[in-house]
Amino acid sequence: MLKAGVLGAGHLGKIHLRLLKQSNKYDLVGFYDADTATAQKVADEFGYTLFDSLDDLIDAVDVVDIVTPTLSHHECAIKSITKGKHIFIEKPITNTVAEAEDIRALVALHKVKGQVGHVERFNPAFLAVKDDIKTPMFIETHRLAEFNPRGTDVPVVLDLMIHDIDIILSIVKSEVKHISASGVAVISDTPDIANARIEFKNGCVANLTASRISLKKMRKGRFFQKDAYISVDFLEKKCEVVKMKDAPQNPGDFDMILQNAEGIKKQIYFDNPKIPDVNSILMELETFADAINNDTTPVVTLHDGTEALRVANMIINQF
Repeated sequence: MLKAGVLGAGHLGKIHLRLLKQSNKYDLVGFYDADTATAQKVADEFGYTLFDSLDDLIDAVDVVDIVTPTLSHHECAIKSITKGKHIFIEKPITNTVAEAEDIRALVALHKVKGQVGHVERFNPAFLAVKDDIKTPMFIETHRLAEFNPRGTDVPVVLDLMIHDIDIILSIVKSEVKHISASGVAVISDTPDIANARIEFKNGCVANLTASRISLKKMRKGRFFQKDAYISVDFLEKKCEVVKMKDAPQNPGDFDMILQNAEGIKKQIYFDNPKIPDVNSILMELETFADAINNDTTPVVTLHDGTEALRVANMIINQF
């Protein structure tokens, strides 16, 4: 079991503390939060060991789980890596791409591992269909949330859309060619609703919409590729796979057959992949433990986190 410590005891930090405590791959040593009142309250309520300083916590563990505000990610990561500790770092990886590159260079130098908390990679609905998404040529995502003051210190692109940016970059094996985007600040000082169109060199186009001022929640992705349509509901944890294949010579009464103008017949059929029963946050933390113990590449690398941030910033720069 790897000794783990959590930096940050806010909403997400408390979830990480609870899951690390129940995991059989980690030994939760304790946590640190710069807000002493919040830290003491969490320690009193849940019984986790509270450390007096950032350095004391880092010294006591093998893995540092960074769940602090984004602005402090770089400082926390650098201190941890310099002391030879592995880092799990919440998304977005850092405040700037330069800071992310700094962390990546230091991780390589100190030969430790890092993973970024892009949790939707571990969403059960996405896990069920990701192997079916092979060469998507058109992608559409909608990530809408009701207004919540938490997270409004950053544009909606870094708060919400970055989840979908990471998912798209993980499945489209091509470089970004062009980005066009627009964003509007409605309630916050930074954009609350944004739309982006990402064009890739291989011809794939992704259209992303994110809003944190919606009246209802939605987290959906639709992936279109040759002979297949795949939809993922990240919120409801449901998925749908519609595929086409050459029609049989003698179709059955209930077979769905389409014929195009050239007379080519295709059969439409529905695939219902089994959705795994997993806790996404626990799974991302435990796969990181596996990567450390087995000396393998983490599922969401620091490179992945850096590229998601890079594209997010390219979108923000369009506003």
